[in-house]
Amino acid sequence: MKCPTVDELSKYVDDRQAYKDIANHVKSCTECQRVVAAFESEQHFIKETLQTPTLPDDFTAMVLDQLEPYEQKMQWKKSKPWKRILLSAAGVVLALGVSATLNPSFAEWIGGMFSPEQADSNAAIVDDGLRMATEAGLAERVNLEVQDNGITFKVEDVVIDSSRVALSFQVLNQKGKPQDTQLNLIDSGNKITVIDQNGERFDQMGTGWQENSDYGIVEIPIGKQPALEKVTVNFDLVELNGIKGNWALEVPIDVTKHKNLTKIVQIEDASTSHHGVTIDMKEIRFAPSTTELTYETGFTKEEQARVWNEIQQLEAQIGGKSVKDELALRKYGTALEYHIENEDKKTIYRNIHGTLLYEERQPGDLIRTQGSGNEGTQLGQVIWNQTFIPQKGNPKNTLVLDGVYKTVPSDFSVSFKPKELKRNPVSFEYEGNFITIKKAKKQGEYSLRKALIPVERESVFTIKMEGGMEETASDLDTWILTDGKGNSYPTYGNENILFEKDKNGRYKTSVDLKVYDLKEVPEELTLHLVSVTRYEEVKERWEVPLYE
Repeated sequence: MKCPTVDELSKYVDDRQAYKDIANHVKSCTECQRVVAAFESEQHFIKETLQTPTLPDDFTAMVLDQLEPYEQKMQWKKSKPWKRILLSAAGVVLALGVSATLNPSFAEWIGGMFSPEQADSNAAIVDDGLRMATEAGLAERVNLEVQDNGITFKVEDVVIDSSRVALSFQVLNQKGKPQDTQLNLIDSGNKITVIDQNGERFDQMGTGWQENSDYGIVEIPIGKQPALEKVTVNFDLVELNGIKGNWALEVPIDVTKHKNLTKIVQIEDASTSHHGVTIDMKEIRFAPSTTELTYETGFTKEEQARVWNEIQQLEAQIGGKSVKDELALRKYGTALEYHIENEDKKTIYRNIHGTLLYEERQPGDLIRTQGSGNEGTQLGQVIWNQTFIPQKGNPKNTLVLDGVYKTVPSDFSVSFKPKELKRNPVSFEYEGNFITIKKAKKQGEYSLRKALIPVERESVFTIKMEGGMEETASDLDTWILTDGKGNSYPTYGNENILFEKDKNGRYKTSVDLKVYDLKEVPEELTLHLVSVTRYEEVKERWEVPLYE
C-alpha cells in the first residue's frame, strides 16, 4: 500500500474509526508512524540552562526610566484581562503588565523567541517569514502562564499573520530557569488542541524545537479561511520535566485584524497538458510570512478513460471483494516536478512529487515549506497547495515545469513458493527495479506494546524483498496477494531506498510487506502490483510568473 498523504494521516489521527485502512498501514510503516506521532505529540528541544544574572539594587528604577515612547517595529500587546506573568530574577519581581511602550534596547534585553537577539539560537524553528512578520509589527506579547508543583508553563509571544499563527512557550522552575520541555504527548497524557470560534478543531498544527534554545513553538496555518475570527490553543498538560501536576492553559487569539494583509493574485492563462496530465495554475497568495501557490493536476480525458479501463481489467483478473475495495482506495493520481527561479535564473526552490525543497541554504538557515494535495471529484484530480517562505524585496520569481508524475494501474505479477525461497529466492525486474523476494513466512503471535494502534496479539504473514533501483525507475506502490483459491489480501508495508549504490550502480532498496488476514499459507502465492508511479520529463520549457 502506498503511504497516505500527510493530510490523510492528519484526518486519521482525528478519527481512527473512519480510516481503518490507514490504521492497518500505520501498524507496519515506521515512516507513517513518525508522521502520526508528530501530529499527536509535541516536538521538544533539549536546551542549556542559562544562569539568571544578579541584578543591581537600582534595577527597578533603571527599568522605569526607560519606559518612554518610541516609533516601534514590534507591537507588544498591552494589558489584557488575562492572568499576567511576573518576571522573577535574583529575588527582584517586576510586573510587565505596564500599559506603556518599551524602547528598543529594553525590548531586546528582555528577549523572546522572535526577538533579534534570539535569531541565532532559534534559527531552526523561527524562519525568515516569521522574522519578517515580526519586523512588520505582527508580534505581540501575551505572557500567559500556569503554575503547579513548582513548575511554570508559560506562553510568552504570539505572531499573528494572515496565513498562520505562531506562539512561543517555555517550561520554568521556581527560579525562572528554563527546564526540559519534552511533553511526551503519547505516554504522559499531555494534550494540545486548537479550535476556532465555533469550537471546530483544526486538522493541522505544527510544533518545533531546537537544542540550546529556551523556547518551543506552536504553529497553526490559517490561510484560506475567510470566516475565521478566532483561534484558541488549549494546553492540557499533566506532566512537565518529570513532575506530575495539572497545567491547563487557554490562549485565545484574535485573527481578524490582520486578514487584509494577504494579497491574492489570480494566475491567468496558465494551463497545459503533458504526457496525459493536465496542469491548471489557480492563484498565488502573498502574506507577510508565507507565499502559497495553488494549482490542480489531473488526467486528460483520454488518459482517464485508459486508467478506468485498466482498473476494471485488474478487478476481473484478480477477482474478489477485497480487490475491489483495495482498488477503490488506491490514489490513482497526478503530481508535478518543478523548480522556482529568481530574476537571475537561479533555482531557489525545487518541488519533487509534492515536496518543496529549498535548493541552496546557508548553515543555520531555515526555509520551511509545506505541501498538501487533496483529491478532487474526478479520477486523478488533485488540488495542490504549496507554501514556502517569501524572500525579501518582492522578487520576481518564476515557476518552471520539469516533469509530471502519474500513479496508474499496473498488470505486473510475480509468483513464489514461500517454503522454497530460502534455497531458491525469486527475482524480477520491472521498470528499473531489480528486486529479489528473500523471505515469506508467517510470524508467530507477538505483542506491540508501544504501537500507535494497540495490538496485543496478532499473527502476520511477512514478505521481505531486497534489491536495487535505477535512478529513473518507477515507484512500486501497491501490492495485492492472492492464494490461487480465489482469495485476495491487501498488503501493508513500506519501501526503503538508501543513498547507497550496489555493485551495479543501483540504489539499494528493501521492501517489507505484511498481510494480516492470511490464515493458512498455501504452497504458492502471487503478488500483483496494482499501482505504480511513473515520472515523465517535460523537455519543452513551460513557465509561470509568480508575481503581478
